[in-house]
Amino acid sequence: MADVKKIFGINTYSYTLNWSAADCIRHLADQGYIGVELMMYPGHLWPDLDASGRRDLRRAAEERGVRIISLNMPNVDLNVAGASQEMREYSLGLLTQFVRLAGELGAPGIVVGTGKANPLFPAPRELLMGHFYRALDLLAPVADAVGTKLLVENMPVGFLRDADSIMQALAAYGNDRIGVIYDVANGHFIGEDLREGLRRVRDRLALAHFSDTLRSVYKHDPVGKGDVPFAGVAPVLAEVGYKEMPVLEIISHDADADISDSVQRLVALGYG
Repeated sequence: MADVKKIFGINTYSYTLNWSAADCIRHLADQGYIGVELMMYPGHLWPDLDASGRRDLRRAAEERGVRIISLNMPNVDLNVAGASQEMREYSLGLLTQFVRLAGELGAPGIVVGTGKANPLFPAPRELLMGHFYRALDLLAPVADAVGTKLLVENMPVGFLRDADSIMQALAAYGNDRIGVIYDVANGHFIGEDLREGLRRVRDRLALAHFSDTLRSVYKHDPVGKGDVPFAGVAPVLAEVGYKEMPVLEIISHDADADISDSVQRLVALGYG
């Protein structure tokens, strides 16, 4: 069982309410996992973590042989494309701290969203794009300075939510250091062909997120609880030259069991 658990990284979303990031790393390492994506969440991992806490977190990863693949955040409270300047500045202030923390922890990437539009009366696309580009103007130099990389995600709540829109926006922006993280559940939920989505982002693809969902209700469920066509994804990851561990971003109240079962199901579908 330990060997198959080394195929996937584990996102810590399900553990944010009850575990510190350091204790979560130890807990997942005890189960045989060797890669994690840490969620930024107060009480789990937050920029106010003191020097002792940061040392403990790094020590937990080093002593247990766990690699911190990336940092991420729920992207519920923050909005770099918000209508008010105050919200944009607040979001960017926190994101800057997150990026610096990613560098300090040695995480090679940090997941960022494009920002959210009002679903009932969205602002003009060019205005939202300007907010997004100004966010990149601020965050990209910080990421370069601390040795990490911005990874833009295809989020259904984002105003840029499909692979082509994200790639066009990043091509127009022009910074080749900015990568893409492709979430297969997010792509499936909006009706995107996952194979074509992955092919579209191949030149910037740095990370892939796996979880399950239906197209009728948005979830990040254990594998088998939705209808994401995982069997067709594995060959395309190989085709586009994907090298990183896929990260299981499964949100569950029985995370240990559901993540373990998802690993087994994915291995049966040809992963690893």
